[in-house]
Amino acid sequence: MVQKGHQVRIVYFVGEVLTRPICEGIELTKVSLTNLISLPAAYILLSKIIKSYQPDVVHSHMVHANILTRLVKIVTPMNRLISTAHSSNEGGALRMLAYRLTNRLADVSTNVSNTAVASFESRYAVPKKGMKAIYNGVNFDDFSYSTQAKIAIKDELGLDQNCKVILAVGRFNKAKNYLNLLRSIRFLKNANSIPFVLIIAGDGELRSEIERHIIELELDKEVILLGRRSDISTLMSACDTFVLSSDYEGLPTVLIEALACQANVVSTDVSGAREILDGYGSIVPIRKPEALAKAIEANLLIEQKNILGRQYAKDKFDIKIISDEWVEIYHEK
Repeated sequence: MVQKGHQVRIVYFVGEVLTRPICEGIELTKVSLTNLISLPAAYILLSKIIKSYQPDVVHSHMVHANILTRLVKIVTPMNRLISTAHSSNEGGALRMLAYRLTNRLADVSTNVSNTAVASFESRYAVPKKGMKAIYNGVNFDDFSYSTQAKIAIKDELGLDQNCKVILAVGRFNKAKNYLNLLRSIRFLKNANSIPFVLIIAGDGELRSEIERHIIELELDKEVILLGRRSDISTLMSACDTFVLSSDYEGLPTVLIEALACQANVVSTDVSGAREILDGYGSIVPIRKPEALAKAIEANLLIEQKNILGRQYAKDKFDIKIISDEWVEIYHEK
């Protein structure tokens, strides 16, 4: 948006800033919201920020920001408020009730996939046709195939050049269901004579649990936990198969990034996966590790890169296209 000539200010609620905006001039402001006790102070401070900054558009993201910003609008005039959910599952019945009761306060409500929109409608968080689907965008300049990646990653990890590389990327949390992936790798180990390794880039609250499952399933030689990485594009270029094993998502942007790097992709049938892959990857039922293993095995046998998948994804999910859609929504009356 800054590159399009707009001024941008970002307010965030919890944690430390791990990724800063590339463009200069974007101010980051923390409004601490960690529990119900901090809610009144967060409400007052957010109201003051909006009154002082007087933005043309307030765009909130995810459940806590969406509900709080809607409530702030009751006492703080806003020219235009847009609320964006980022999943088919942003919480239980109370959160869906909060969405429904505050829905009229938002000028526009969006979610990141048609499947996620349908989920919100079915749970009565929004009225029918009361929410739009706007996809997440990916910068295809940052995610592209590198011919040198495979050799570099295998040298770094001490892998034989004939070893097949399976890659997963994401936080170690319940939604990603890494146990499902590990069980599929166990099936693959038992059934496959092809040498392979699963590498996982990410970290999170369930890391110790995942490490325990790796030992219990006797996969310590087949699985490498990389922790947080800043070279995801290189890893995606290096892999023979990219895998997403989640139970639920909104729009799994990591699949778009994998396609951008010409990866052959396997995903569970989570919200948004079919909209992303659309025939350019394999989809299996959630929580079916044997089916996941068979799809991974089939993809490991594919020798060519997913060139057509990249072009398809670029035409649909390029950040330039998505940002133009947002500008149109910001200017709607």
